[in-house]
Amino acid sequence: MYKIGFDNDKYKNMQSQRIRERISEFGGKLYLEFGGKLFDDFHASRVLPGFQPDSKLQMLLQLKDEAEIVIVISTSDIEKSKRRGDLGITYDDDVVRLIGEFTNIGLMVGSVVLTKYAPSARVQEFEDRLKSLGYPVYHHYMIEGYPSNIAKIVSDDGYGKNDYIETSRELVVVTAPGPGSGKMATCLSQLYHENKRGIKAGYAKFETFPIWNIPLKHPVNIAYEAATADLNDVNMIDPWHLEAYGVTTVNYNRDVEIFPVLKATFDKIYGKCPYKSPTDMGVNMAGNCIIDDDACQEASKQEIIRRYFTALCANAKLPVNNNELYKIELLMNQAGISTQDRACTVAAREVAQRTKQPGAAIELNDGTVITGKTSELLGCSSAMLLNALKHLAGIDDNILLILPEVIKPVQKLKVNFLGGHNPRLHTDETLLALSISASNNEHAAAALAQLKNLRNTEMHASVILAQVDESLLKRLGVRVTCEPN
Repeated sequence: MYKIGFDNDKYKNMQSQRIRERISEFGGKLYLEFGGKLFDDFHASRVLPGFQPDSKLQMLLQLKDEAEIVIVISTSDIEKSKRRGDLGITYDDDVVRLIGEFTNIGLMVGSVVLTKYAPSARVQEFEDRLKSLGYPVYHHYMIEGYPSNIAKIVSDDGYGKNDYIETSRELVVVTAPGPGSGKMATCLSQLYHENKRGIKAGYAKFETFPIWNIPLKHPVNIAYEAATADLNDVNMIDPWHLEAYGVTTVNYNRDVEIFPVLKATFDKIYGKCPYKSPTDMGVNMAGNCIIDDDACQEASKQEIIRRYFTALCANAKLPVNNNELYKIELLMNQAGISTQDRACTVAAREVAQRTKQPGAAIELNDGTVITGKTSELLGCSSAMLLNALKHLAGIDDNILLILPEVIKPVQKLKVNFLGGHNPRLHTDETLLALSISASNNEHAAAALAQLKNLRNTEMHASVILAQVDESLLKRLGVRVTCEPN
């Protein structure tokens, strides 16, 4: 059952205000390392129900007159044609996409930084592409001994060899297409150059997860570990914060491990580090905007189970590494949950067991569970979809939304002319048939109007769904899991 647990408006206002405060603390200029996704943060919207996927972007828009964006990309990622898993595009193409997205909504993109710079034809082609769009490009280099050799790093032979990035606004948001791009090193390099020029500037980090001011084993924080199981990130109590203030806060292993290096770097640049702990560096206010902790806990438990099924299915398709799966199993034990805690999973399994055919089930936002079974005309997910729309529209179960004489010609087309082997309608074909029926069938039209009410629902299938079915359901806002069959 979907319940709001997060105050999105409060978050946008509180977060922008906290960043303004941090700018003033450093005398008027702040380099803000921006972790996670600025656009489409669907993980946050799933575990903090009420958080909008573009919340961080909307928050930045409140600061748009004070902010400029610097996008960072590693030349090694350009050479390897590294891709974003969620979008399927290369990092260099994503930089161009991000520039367009930012500028279209009124945010200023100041420049692009090529980190770990090593010249090549491919890198030069990308640089020329950016310059043709009118964006300055800067080079930052590998530093021998990074990140441990502080004396070398914080010197004219280290950060000093990097290009100085010309910026014009008091808030410089440093972002990237993905992890490992060099955001933190870019920020610290700029602090070195600004300090040499006598310009007061500071550094802060904006990461949504883990949330520092909720318990270490809170399901929201456990869900973050599940989401990054492939990276082997581990949430932990920040020992630096505990020692400095006697207060327990949550951070993650990479920030805790790198903090001594950061502290030494700050000491060398400023003479004294302005922070006593990794938690001090953060500006995240999400934990202050949870208004229904039970709702967020339940949403996060569902996310952990979804991550488990995703790992199971990935392993079934390409069994190469079980470590991610084992870690999520461990996290489920820590959260005290199992797959039986997902109502739609239990229902889909019961349908499959009863019919000896693939089954599917969806839990609607009011907690009602609707099932679908495989038939000669429809796959289980298509049947489930029609049954759910009927229920939402208050249509009697005996009424046919799509007549067999509409479905059968589509099946004939699939098998006889398009080379298909499965005559049953996929969900996209089912919705097309429903749309056609809606022109002269008031029940079909009423059912079609309920599609918007499928957002934030939970669904499970007893078999791995065809890509077309999974993609369409996700576009409708349905949160899909499958058995690894």
